[in-house]
Amino acid sequence: MRKLLNTLYITQEDIRLSRDGSNVVINKNNEKLGQIPIQYLENIVCFTYVGISSSLMELSTENNVSISFLSPWGKYRGRVEGPIKGNVLLRKEQYRISENEEDTLVFAKSFMFGKIYNSTKILQRATRDYKDLKDPMRIELAINNLKEAKKKIFESNNLESLLGIEGDASRNYFQNFYQLIRNNDFNFSSRVRRPPTDAINAMLSFGYGMLRVRTEWALETVGLDPYVGFYHQDRPGRSSLALDLMEELRAYIVDRFVLSIINLRQISKNEFVFQENGSVLFSEDGMKKFLDLWNKKMQEELKHPFLEEKIQIGLLPYVQAMLLARTIRNDLEIYPPFLIN
Repeated sequence: MRKLLNTLYITQEDIRLSRDGSNVVINKNNEKLGQIPIQYLENIVCFTYVGISSSLMELSTENNVSISFLSPWGKYRGRVEGPIKGNVLLRKEQYRISENEEDTLVFAKSFMFGKIYNSTKILQRATRDYKDLKDPMRIELAINNLKEAKKKIFESNNLESLLGIEGDASRNYFQNFYQLIRNNDFNFSSRVRRPPTDAINAMLSFGYGMLRVRTEWALETVGLDPYVGFYHQDRPGRSSLALDLMEELRAYIVDRFVLSIINLRQISKNEFVFQENGSVLFSEDGMKKFLDLWNKKMQEELKHPFLEEKIQIGLLPYVQAMLLARTIRNDLEIYPPFLIN
């Protein structure tokens, strides 16, 4: 099994990265803060428009270390990477599937089943763990609706109808998300993406951005093209297959993590900036704390339900990308989405 290496996060605007031999050097105001051997890194993720020397970019691409750029609230901007690797026959089969709606629908149903199944599990866990829910009947109704949505997935005969099923399921899920929050310092009324208008939406958007970067890297690692999807339609600059694969992982990796750090009071409302236009962003200290907690979470282990092996949570995108590649090669009859135990 692949080893999860480190990710270097850059969150300060006055940081510049350069190269010294085989090391990544971190500088601030012309002062060296430290250095990291390139072989210890898997990704460099920048949340500011940081200065990076061309020699460091060369070192990174030679060592298969991607450099990703995200906005301060986690929106993906772009990435620097080395030459595309992988089995050309695998990619050709991926492209063939993407042009056949009957074939893409089979994969899309698996992605959506995983998403709705895991969303249902998140709500069911709340009804089990919390006996003082604000509106228990409403959350039970949402759970029943999600269960019906799972059945409808396999009755769907086109991508358009599947999109409608997903939309209804997402609304049921997020309309009850507020009931999972056990910290009165945080409020949530609905999912608001760009820009986020409360601290919870800011964390969700940020976490999804982090997950997208990790998923893109995972797909490229196994030889797939992250920009050619089966459920999300192709658009210039959009990593559609990464968005496909993310769907089943959002609830487990991001939503549960955000709920955990809120309910355990590991992050506070004071670590966010509320701007005049209504948008909410991390403060510099808040982003550092979030990333530190995120890294620790990625190192935790779980037993993968399909492989029946223990893996680090941070390797889930890689494992699912590997299973997807095996399915495209016909080593597996149908793609097995990740399902919460």
